[in-house]
Amino acid sequence: MSREEEIISLVSKEKKIEVNQLAELLKVSKVTIRKDLDKLEARGILHREHGYALLNNEADINYRLAKNYDLKSKIARKAAESISDGEVVMIESGSTCALLAEELAFNKADVTIITNSSFIASYIRKSESVKIILLGGEHQKDSQVNVGPLIKKVIENFHVNKLFVGVDGFDLKRGFTGSDITRCDTARVMAEHADNTILLTDSSKFHKKGVITEFEFDEVAQVYTDKAIPATAKKFLEEKNISVITV
Repeated sequence: MSREEEIISLVSKEKKIEVNQLAELLKVSKVTIRKDLDKLEARGILHREHGYALLNNEADINYRLAKNYDLKSKIARKAAESISDGEVVMIESGSTCALLAEELAFNKADVTIITNSSFIASYIRKSESVKIILLGGEHQKDSQVNVGPLIKKVIENFHVNKLFVGVDGFDLKRGFTGSDITRCDTARVMAEHADNTILLTDSSKFHKKGVITEFEFDEVAQVYTDKAIPATAKKFLEEKNISVITV
C-alpha cells in the first residue's frame, strides 16, 4: 500500500484526523504529509480544514471513492488488464469505475472512454492519451452523473465490446441492485449497446440489498471484486455462468 493509500485508509477510518497525527502515524515529516494531502485534495478524494484532514460529504462521490480505496484500486487495476491500447470502452458512474478510468487514462495508450459521468471526465482530464466522450442528460449534482431520456437518444450512436458498471447491492432472487431508479435505468440503456456488461464492486456490496434491480444475472458477463466475497455468492454466480475475478 502506498503512503497516499495509507492516508486515505486512515482518514476513512477516523472520518477526521489531525495532520500532525497523520505525520506521526506514518513516520514522515509534516511537510511530506501536507504535500500528500495537497495531491489528494486536488483529486477531490479528501479535503483539509484547520489542521485536519477530512472525508467529503457522504452524498458526494468523492466520499465513496475514499471508502475501501485500496480494494477498489486493486479491482480497477485488475479490470484494466482486460483492456487493450486503442480500445473503446463504456464506463458508467461509480467510485471503482472512476479508478478504472484513471488507470486507463494514465497507464494505457489511446483508449477512448464513453461515459455518462462528468466526475470521471473531470477526474482524468489531465491525461493526454485518453479520449473522453461524455454522454449528456439530466445532471445529478452529488453523484456528478448524467441520466434520463436524453442518454437514450445519444447512446443509440454507439456500440462497444465492454461496459463497466458499479452496483450498490446483491440479491440471490433479484440480481444486482441499485439505490437510484434513474441511474439504474440509464445503466441498463448503456448495457443494451455493449456486448459484455462487467461489474466492478468490492465485496461489501454482497452484504447489501439495493432497492431496485439493476441487472439480472443473465445480463452480466463478469464480476471483478475482492477475495472477501462470500463463498456462497461466488459459487452462485459461477453456476450462473458469470466469471468472477478476485483480487
